[in-house]
Amino acid sequence: MGHLTRATLLTALLPSSAAAEWRERFQESLDWPPTLTVDHVLVQTSLYTHHFGPDPEHTDQQQLISAEIHTPDRWLAGGARFKNSFNQESVYVYAGKSFPLWQPNATFMLRGKLTVGLLHGYRGEYRDKIPFNRYEIAPAALLSIGVRWHRVESDLIVFGTAGMMLTAGVRF
Repeated sequence: MGHLTRATLLTALLPSSAAAEWRERFQESLDWPPTLTVDHVLVQTSLYTHHFGPDPEHTDQQQLISAEIHTPDRWLAGGARFKNSFNQESVYVYAGKSFPLWQPNATFMLRGKLTVGLLHGYRGEYRDKIPFNRYEIAPAALLSIGVRWHRVESDLIVFGTAGMMLTAGVRF
């Protein structure tokens, strides 16, 4: 059962004071609303791409460049320019959140990240290669796992059932 369904159910079943307290704790766990302060900026590029079901038309040279603005409470917004699997210029504009998984010290962290946004660039005969791309703009969600060591970060991004990409970058 998702968070929103649980929230609705608990709000209906609990006395109003308990529901208000639970709702406040739930919002705190999400750090919502996000702080509108910049903690750091992350600039990354692609190092390696692998398609799970290789197609002779696929390219593994994505030439990705991305920039993300991160808040102190781990929310982020960003954009990426890259060549899609069919060598077409593409753009992904997104927002998301990172989740610390393990941080043994101040200089190293293992984290997960979820981004959700809009993807543009699959055109012509490749328009239907991604879902919901009727107008050449499609919703997209990407999961990644990453590491940070000092100012250097790297992510392994899984793009659906199509493939994965390894990125690296620097935070400022």
